[in-house]
Amino acid sequence: MAIDLDRRSIIGLSAAGAAAPLLPMQVRASTAPLGSLGIDVTHFGVTPGSENDQSAELQRAIEAAASARVPLWLPAGGYLVGDLILPSGAQIFGIRGATRLILGAGRSIVSSAQADQITLQGLVFDGVGKPLTESTGLVLARNTRGFRMHDCTVQASGGNGIYLDGVSGEISANTIMGAGKAAIFSLDARGLSISNNTILNAANNGIQVWRSKAGDDGTLVMANRIEEISARDGGSGQNGNGINVFRAANVIVADNRIRNCAFSAVRGNAASNLQIRGNAASALGEVALYAEFGFEGAVISGNIVDGAATGISITNFNEGGRLAVCQGNLVRNITRGDVKNGQGTGIAVEADASVTGNVIEKALYAGVLAGYGKYLRDVAINGNVIRSTPIGVGISMSEGAGSALVADNLIAGASTGAVVGMDRRRIITGDLTKEDASRYAQVTLSGNRVQ
Repeated sequence: MAIDLDRRSIIGLSAAGAAAPLLPMQVRASTAPLGSLGIDVTHFGVTPGSENDQSAELQRAIEAAASARVPLWLPAGGYLVGDLILPSGAQIFGIRGATRLILGAGRSIVSSAQADQITLQGLVFDGVGKPLTESTGLVLARNTRGFRMHDCTVQASGGNGIYLDGVSGEISANTIMGAGKAAIFSLDARGLSISNNTILNAANNGIQVWRSKAGDDGTLVMANRIEEISARDGGSGQNGNGINVFRAANVIVADNRIRNCAFSAVRGNAASNLQIRGNAASALGEVALYAEFGFEGAVISGNIVDGAATGISITNFNEGGRLAVCQGNLVRNITRGDVKNGQGTGIAVEADASVTGNVIEKALYAGVLAGYGKYLRDVAINGNVIRSTPIGVGISMSEGAGSALVADNLIAGASTGAVVGMDRRRIITGDLTKEDASRYAQVTLSGNRVQ
């Protein structure tokens, strides 16, 4: 049934109304910026706290408000709903922590497709643990421009919390707890910012930024707090990460706080021109910061890693992984891994890379490893401080390996050797800072201080 809106259906908000009680035709001004107009959902027969499914009534309210290009206001209380469709211009506001949309029958709570200019704010989306299908989430947006979700809570999703496919916009200041897969999953973004969110207890990944095929993405993942990420669905690294970037180029991952992930804090796979900077990562089960497989270009700078199986790995030259700067990172307590499984290294690089100005302390195996087998080319290791590691710097000298420069590093307490040549994991030289290294054409040593 069509709803005609007259002047009595549209609510003006003013500062004087901020202290007024919530009435069917009046909303507190504190729920939105002053000067906004809005419609109270109860005008459409929606009852906060009702035990009945109210999807049909709420859908009519959403469509009417979107058509009038005014916000829809939901008072505090629970609303049992499912498969609500968000048309272009939908703006839904609630009272933070008190307006709860609870999944009843449906594949999601809200979804949009081929829409634009959508806002969700101050809402709780509660999945009550009901299983969700693949490629969906409690909040679902496909091919949507200008999608903004702010100051909401997404909890107890039986799959992904928020699923975005071909979306531009902003996901900010939300709390996502207990997602059965990823807290936030973005595929083929078109200009997206994911910032200032709190993500807790996700079963597989915190934030996933993926593309269906390799290409420019440019998503900004900044200032999020991510903790307690498991790898429930297993695998060798596709799950268990705070932030997982796959095939997406030109992504910036900055200033995030990431703690206690089964695998990595930040994992870039085939993600070219990836920037990982200024993050604080601790208590990681595998490589803390990872650039792997077919990428070209990675900058990993200014991060703190405290507690991991491996600190930073820039690898897979055999798959085209190359071209990196690893600068100004603090990497310590790399003691969670097993040396027999190739873990325990502060920083590992392979091709066309500069490792400069890092501080590495207490790694089970090595401070810096350059290359593996024949996969070494044009690596410069200079100006680093490396302390309390059995191997200070290990350089691959396997047949076919390329060249490395090791200069002006301070290496202290390297019990096995400050700088050694290696064939894969086997040491094949003495300490090159104590013998004539010039006979090894592939390595140049200069100005290193060993103590």
